[in-house]
Amino acid sequence: MSGHRWWFMVVVVAACWWKGVAPQQQPQQAPAIWVMGDSLVDSGNNNFLSSSAKANYPPYGCDYYRGPTGRFCNARTFSDILGDWLGIAAPPPFADPSTAGDKIMGGVNYASAAGGILDETGQHYGDRYSLSQQVVNFETTLSQLRTMMSPSNLSQLLSNSIVVMVFGSNDYINNYLLPNIYDTSRTYTPDAFANLLLNRYATQIQALYSLGLRKFFLPGLGPLGCIPNQLATGQAPPGRCVDSVNQMLGPFNEGLKRLVGQFNGGSHPGAMFVYGNTYGVFGDIMNNPAGYGFTVRDRACCGIGRNQGQITCLPLATPCFNRDQYVFWDAFHPTQAANGVLAQRAYSGSNNDNFPINVQQLAQTRL
Repeated sequence: MSGHRWWFMVVVVAACWWKGVAPQQQPQQAPAIWVMGDSLVDSGNNNFLSSSAKANYPPYGCDYYRGPTGRFCNARTFSDILGDWLGIAAPPPFADPSTAGDKIMGGVNYASAAGGILDETGQHYGDRYSLSQQVVNFETTLSQLRTMMSPSNLSQLLSNSIVVMVFGSNDYINNYLLPNIYDTSRTYTPDAFANLLLNRYATQIQALYSLGLRKFFLPGLGPLGCIPNQLATGQAPPGRCVDSVNQMLGPFNEGLKRLVGQFNGGSHPGAMFVYGNTYGVFGDIMNNPAGYGFTVRDRACCGIGRNQGQITCLPLATPCFNRDQYVFWDAFHPTQAANGVLAQRAYSGSNNDNFPINVQQLAQTRL
C-alpha cells in the first residue's frame, strides 16, 4: 500500500471514529429488552454469519463509541436509543459466542440484516436469521436462563421485559420488489402479500407470548419509497418519493395496527401490544426536515450513484461530514439523528405516534 493511500485511510478513519461517546442512560424502567428484526436494529449478528449483508467496517460506526460493530448506521440504531430512554444497555448480539451467562440477563439482540417475516426473504444475501429463526434463537436463550433463575423469577423477568420487533422492510425491499429473484409479486397482490406477512407475523408473536413475553412494541413500516435505494431507481420526480412503493405498504401497516387491537382485545390475557406509527413519524421528518434539524432528505450520507443510493456504503468510503443533518446514512438506513427522532416518538410520543399507548407507558404498565 502506498504511503499516500495509507495516509488517506488514517484521515478517513480518524474523521469518523473519534467523535463517538458512550450514551447517557435514563433510570432503568424494565429489567430487559429483547430485540428482533432486520438491519434497522441488527447490532452485529450478521458479523458471525456467512452473509454479504455486513456493516462491520468503517465508515459504519463512524460516530459510535465502539467504532464499527455491525450496526448499519453511523452510530446508534433505533433500538439502541429506545433502550437508552428505557435505561437499558444495548443487549449483545445472539450470534456472538460470548453472549452467555450474566450478559443475557438484560436481554439479547436477535436482529439480522436481510432477515424478514418470510423465511426466503433476503436469501440472495446468504445466511440470515429470519423471524422464525429468531424465535428459535430466543428459545435457546430461554433454555440458558432456566438454568440460571428460578421459574418465578424468570417469569417476572419475561413478563416485565420489553420486546421490540422491527420486521417487514426486507419482505418488500428484498423480496416483493425484486421480481427477477422472487416470484411473490407475480403470485400476490399487495393486499394478499400484506395478509401473508401478517398471518406469519401473528403466528410467531403468538409463539413468543406462549414462551412468557408480555410487552410487545411492534413498529410498522416507514415510507420505503423515500429511501435512497428506491429514489435511485429514477421512478420518482425530483424531490418526490416513489409513491407506488409507499402505497403498497398501507395494507401491512393498517393490518398490523388492527392486529394489535385484536391482541389487546382479550385474546392474549396479561399482555400489552403497542403499534408504532413509523410511517407517520418518518413522514413528519420528510415533510418538515428543517423542523428536525435536517437539511438533506433525498440522498445518503455514504453511498455511490444517483441519490448516493445505487451502491451502498463501501469499506473506507468517505461519508458526509454533517451527518446530523442527513436523514439517511446509506442507501437503506437512517442516520443516528433520524433514529433518535423515531426512538423519542416511540418512547414518549402521542396517540398519533403509537397505539394504544407509547413505550414509556408500556414499561409502566402492570400486567
